[in-house]
Amino acid sequence: MHIHWTSRVALVALVSASFASRAEGEQELKIAPGAAAAVRQSTTHLKGLNTATPQQGTLLRALEKRGQHPGNDQGGGGSSPRGRYPADLEFHGGPTLPSVVHHTVFVNPTAACPPNGCWGDPIGFLKDLNRSDFIHVTDQYVGTDENNRYPVGTNFFISYPVGPKPLTDLDIEIIAFSAAQVAGFGYGHIYHVFLVPGQDLCFDSTDTVCYSPDNSATFFFCAYHSSFDTSKGHVLYSAEPFQDVAGCSVRPGTPNGQKADSTNDTLSHESIEAITDPDGDAYWNSTNLSLFGQEIGDECIFLFFQGNNVFSDPTPLRLNGKPYALQPEYSNRGHICASAPVEDE
Repeated sequence: MHIHWTSRVALVALVSASFASRAEGEQELKIAPGAAAAVRQSTTHLKGLNTATPQQGTLLRALEKRGQHPGNDQGGGGSSPRGRYPADLEFHGGPTLPSVVHHTVFVNPTAACPPNGCWGDPIGFLKDLNRSDFIHVTDQYVGTDENNRYPVGTNFFISYPVGPKPLTDLDIEIIAFSAAQVAGFGYGHIYHVFLVPGQDLCFDSTDTVCYSPDNSATFFFCAYHSSFDTSKGHVLYSAEPFQDVAGCSVRPGTPNGQKADSTNDTLSHESIEAITDPDGDAYWNSTNLSLFGQEIGDECIFLFFQGNNVFSDPTPLRLNGKPYALQPEYSNRGHICASAPVEDE
């Protein structure tokens, strides 16, 4: 969904030499000189949000509806010549990503919470996603069916100052801008910024719209993707707070455990939405009131109830031969939530 923008952690110790043997070869990232000024002068585009689910019987205030799969509206009209499908995504003229390089940025990792491993294996997941049939659900939106068009590039870790208040989107943009200074600006790169367990994140310093599992009054979202323009170039990014928390995690019993599959499920959601709607002006629903503003992933989040707990209910599938559990994505061709490419009805 799109929206206009206009328990916290203490300072984390600097990343130490204990990461010298990193399996994925993440490199240390420094804040680029002038990054804050460049970001403050930037033009920010619309944000695609992945909102939190109801927990413990309390309905969190949501910015989009979740867990609903709409049927075929028989009212006629709409974008399809064969009838009205209110869930179909409309094209609004903006760019999509026929190819892009994924980069990860792990913020304030420690020896106990190392880069990549603390979140499961998001780098490995992105590599498998690139080699999967699942990613080809996006073919219809980006105009190509080539393989291996979404590879993983440079991966980073960074020591970033935090205090008693949550981080804000400005902090995420400063980090993404700094990574872009190293790996590249433009529509050929996207930076996924991962936060350690316990680190809250809010849109701005008012601390009212946040990822805040410790405070249900402000807990609105699990993650989001966005973009902004600077004098150096365009920057695409996603904010990836720790997902294995009540309100964001997948159900128990998924192939790689709740920590890894909760990370993967949300990372898949944000990555595929960024591919099909990087700036908030490409593919999203604009013909159905209850789904207005929802993107390719928003329409296909289903819920699993267990006692007083509510989880995301992903679909078992294989990526590059490996088992995962991920939410499906909406296919205009099939008018369904799909985990593999489908042909027109």
